[in-house]
Amino acid sequence: MLPLLTGLAHAAADALHPVLTLAGTTTVTDGPDTGGLADWLRGFFGPLFLVIVSIVAIFFLFTREITRFAQFIILAIFIGIVFYVPGIIEVLAVAIARAMGVNTE
Repeated sequence: MLPLLTGLAHAAADALHPVLTLAGTTTVTDGPDTGGLADWLRGFFGPLFLVIVSIVAIFFLFTREITRFAQFIILAIFIGIVFYVPGIIEVLAVAIARAMGVNTE
């Protein structure tokens, strides 16, 4: 029972950390640490994306819908560029933030 209470106490302390930092006990950081978020998203959604693209492309080819196949391949290439070109997610995020008037410096 004691390890459970200790774990709950640590979880409560971690949850209250932002509240305590606002009270002036420590300095507040500017935002969450998202250093590896883009790499994690590429690693998780990239293979899933390739499997879905393959299945849909094969379906279009077997049903002889060449126009839809071509449209789908163009869209898949665009989405693939977003996932596999290093830095494109960060560039898009900064561009969207600047368009919304958020200071990115």
